[in-house]
Amino acid sequence: MQLILDKITPPVEMPRLSRVRLLNTLHGSLACCTSTIINGRAGTGKTRLATDFARHSGRRVAWYKVDAADGDLRVFFQYLIESVRRERPRFGYEMLQRLLSETASPEDVPLLAESFVYELIESGSDPLLIIVDDLHLVYDAEWVVPFFRRLLPLLPPEAHMLIMGRGLPPAPLWRMRSKQTLCVIEESDMAFTESEAKKLFASYGLSEGQALSAQAQTRGRAASLDRAAALLSAPGISVAKVTRGRRRRIRAATVLQIHGYLI
Repeated sequence: MQLILDKITPPVEMPRLSRVRLLNTLHGSLACCTSTIINGRAGTGKTRLATDFARHSGRRVAWYKVDAADGDLRVFFQYLIESVRRERPRFGYEMLQRLLSETASPEDVPLLAESFVYELIESGSDPLLIIVDDLHLVYDAEWVVPFFRRLLPLLPPEAHMLIMGRGLPPAPLWRMRSKQTLCVIEESDMAFTESEAKKLFASYGLSEGQALSAQAQTRGRAASLDRAAALLSAPGISVAKVTRGRRRRIRAATVLQIHGYLI
């Protein structure tokens, strides 16, 4: 199968502001859990946070961005294998590929997970961070629960899995956090605090008052807040125009922009 390399290439764009509060949570999960889930809708900053954490984790990073077509187990697994092989060339592609071709039902999937873990252990000891982005696109696939339910508790300390999605995975997975083997960062945790909003706006040369006004309007949603800061820092735009854009007609194009960012 011809692989799309962009799907297993980590993003290069870093966030404008490192979220120390969330990075500390992720480092704590790295130390005591086998895996982490970041749950949030589009625009909440999941990918930027993961990209920043990957840079600070001190580990090699295997990145896989899932597409809807990856609900086929063979397609998903080939991408997952190749993402790991980029960091661990000795990772057992041929053995796992052969086993994958013999996997015929969900009952066979746990063995695939066990073999994946075995190959992780055998392929090297360098700490590895495996990031799976947009897993929500394949939550409905029948192999997802048996595979991850078996995989996540077995991951060795040198291999941590970070899963991102626009919703929590099926219950048997995220309930693992009760056993303290899984850390879950919810969408509410992702919202910018007032302190974080002030720091973000300061990086644009904007005031604390502007930051607090925008933070209230956007409810701390990462993408909306950043776009608001970029808009406010543009020449000729004031915070009064932005926060009262619904009532005051500025230029039609600007109002449309403001509504898209802040409302």
